[in-house]
This record gives sequence, structure tokens and C-alpha cells, in this order.
Amino acid sequence: MTALRTFELPVSMSGTTVDRILGRQLVRTWETDGIFQVAATTEQDRITGEALAESRRFFARPLPEKAMFVSDLTYSGYIASGEEVTAGEADFSEIFTVCPDIPLDDPRVTEAWPCHGPVPWPDDGYRTVMKAHLREVGEIGEKILRLVALGLGLEADRLTRLTRDGWHHMRVLRFPSRSATTERGIGAHTDYGLLVIAAQDDVGGLLVRPPVPGEHRNRNWLPQESTAGMYQDDEPWHFVEPEPGVFTVFPGDILQFLTGGRLLSTPHKVRLAPRERYTLAYFHEPSFGATVRPLTGGEESIHYGTHFTNMFTRCYPDRVTTQRINRERRLITLERLRARSLDA
Repeated sequence: MTALRTFELPVSMSGTTVDRILGRQLVRTWETDGIFQVAATTEQDRITGEALAESRRFFARPLPEKAMFVSDLTYSGYIASGEEVTAGEADFSEIFTVCPDIPLDDPRVTEAWPCHGPVPWPDDGYRTVMKAHLREVGEIGEKILRLVALGLGLEADRLTRLTRDGWHHMRVLRFPSRSATTERGIGAHTDYGLLVIAAQDDVGGLLVRPPVPGEHRNRNWLPQESTAGMYQDDEPWHFVEPEPGVFTVFPGDILQFLTGGRLLSTPHKVRLAPRERYTLAYFHEPSFGATVRPLTGGEESIHYGTHFTNMFTRCYPDRVTTQRINRERRLITLERLRARSLDA
């Protein structure tokens, strides 16, 4: 167990010397620890508590009832324990994924963009609370990216240009209590996106792997270099002690790609605890149609919508959403979007 650095974010930012110093501290902490915490305001803490309470209420429903909240248009909705697999082994988390909530009459839905559609909300109360949490962590994400850009010696808006109309989404998770046969909650992996902002209850179970000098880190955005299961049983892994009133923040694959490996995507895994655990994992992302290129230039690029779709179809090959994408050949639409983005 290692104590994490906790930072207080400014109320507003104007690119001052103080902002730049804080940005450099955030970058250095990611380079050494792979993760840091930011202090929540009183209002953020209250909203997060309500979201965790709504999560407990939803997951307490009977399985047949929870299983109704699935969509064949979007990857939003319920994911049963064991449906998600890491490195060939089932994970034990239950999940409700909240992707952008896009109405059926939106042109992106009518034009058959993959992954676009309404969230199959369980009820209005759940929707209201989760959207409130998304707004709060979304503001945190924008501040962190502006500070990190300054810390990297860039213009303050260099990273947030990518996140205009971002494909921000969240995974609301429940982990069962540890059994006599397994402690595995989720296997070792890195997250596919730009920035992860997580809130956990008081139970604990998250472990992260800090950057290790000379250690190879796979480029998870390439099919032949998946990070699933990497270093699963190799030290060091640091337990993230749950603390009240904080969010844990770490880089995803897109930030590793953008910075040419200076900021590495942080491997993490979850160990089951003696009692059930709840957490909210938010992903602050580029827009679905954005093409991401390294900050230093070059020909290599990632079309974010293609990257997101590939990751989810790979994780959920049997889900109704994946089946519809394949049946209706929606990847052709995605290829057109990618080509349009490259031309622009």
C-alpha cells in the first residue's frame, strides 16, 4: 500500500504560473506513481454519494429485471457478472454502462452510426443522479487536461480541443464479496480511453501498477498488443486505499499514444474484498469522430470512434449490440466517418 498524492484543483484557470506549476506536479506524479487523487468539493462529494446509493439500489434488483435494461443500438446498459472477460478469464463485476444518451431521432442514430442510441435507464431517479455525477466529473476532466497540457509545455487547450462534444461515458460497477474459490474482481488491464476519473466506496479493492523503468508497455490500441493480463502476478502492484472525498485519476491508452509513451496508460486490476464493493469509473474522452495524432506529429493516428467500437465489439462479441453492428454492416458507416475525419 502506497499513499497517493492528493491535489486540490483551482476553481478557475487562466494559465498562470501557479497553474503551470500544478500541471507539472500532476505530470510528474503520473510519471512516478501512475495515479493521483483530486479532492472533491462538498457538492461533488454529495452528488457522488447519491450516485453510489442509486447504484446499490439498482444492483439489488433481481437479475431478470436488471437484464431488461440492454440496448441493441448502444453499449449502454446492464452487463451481468461473468459477461466481461479479461485475458480469457471471466470477471466478477456487475456493470451498468452509461454512454452518451442520444435520442432515436438524432441524425447519428438514423444514419446508423455504431454505438449511438438512448441509454436504457432503469428509471428517472437513476438517470437524474447519474447525469449529475457525469456533469461534475466532466468538469474535473476538463480542468485536469488543461493543467496537464500546461505541465507538458503546451497551450492550455491543446488536449481539450479533442474533447469538445466528447464521447464521455461511465461504468457503474458492483463487485461481490470474496468467495472461498476466488479473489478476482477484474483482471489486469489498461483502459482504452484518454482519462479515467474514479470514485470508490469505503471497501477498497483497486490495485495499480506504477511505471517501472525499462518495462515494456503494450500499445493496447493495436490488436496484436493487448494489455489484458499483462503483469497480472508480477510485482509491483499498489493497493489504492479508499479515502473519503477524493477521486482517483490516471491516464488511459489514448494519452499514452498522444504523448509518445511519456505518460503511460496505468495497468490496474480489482481484488474482491470480504464484503461487496461499489465504484464509479468515468472516462473523459475525445469526440466519437475525432482523429487523434501524437503531439510530436507523425503519420500514425487513432480514429476514436473506430477505437471505441473495436474495443467494445472485442469485449462483447455475443452482445445484441455487437450482433446488430455486424448484421447491419454498421462498420461500413464507421469507415466512412474515419475517412471523413482523415480528410478534414
